[in-house]
Amino acid sequence: MVNDRTPGARMSRMSRVVLIRHGRTVLNAEGRIRGLADPELDEAGVAQARAAGEALRDAGITRVITSPLKRAVATGRAIAETVGVTDVQVDEGLNDRDYGEWTGQLRADVVERWGSIDDAPGVEPRETVRDRALRALDAQADRAEGPLLVVSHDAVIRPLLAAFDPTLTPQVDTGSWVVLTRSDTGWVVESVDNHP
Repeated sequence: MVNDRTPGARMSRMSRVVLIRHGRTVLNAEGRIRGLADPELDEAGVAQARAAGEALRDAGITRVITSPLKRAVATGRAIAETVGVTDVQVDEGLNDRDYGEWTGQLRADVVERWGSIDDAPGVEPRETVRDRALRALDAQADRAEGPLLVVSHDAVIRPLLAAFDPTLTPQVDTGSWVVLTRSDTGWVVESVDNHP
């Protein structure tokens, strides 16, 4: 759990967030690093988004916020249509990690060369991703009038979850989601690796 609130600050209500990873793209299927590359969902990804929408139909979602990348926006729109939300909004703070020159490369090749993605030169630091995503998540939760759906990327979701609960080792598959709540004591992970 993370409590980044000023001591003595009080929140007026609890916020619930469904944080979902976008559906699959061809780059996911090929094991390539996506980052700021902007591929569309493939057929499997479209099906994942539709299935997630059906699974979340009765979750009471009132707003849908996505990363600016096509794969996240398309996932958000598919879910919004099913759950009856008419407006999908974009938040730059939820954007994928910038992998620099390694974008589009096979993940296995980069890991073989550098030992890990984190050690490859020019990759946006994990802490930077976490901090900007947490600011975005807090800001969106502050404005929420009910349960919020947030569509982002595994490189955003993993560091957030590690900050909220370092004991977790989630899979964060495409089309899967976690459920978070935020109260005056901070963020709590309610469930991980939910699938339709």
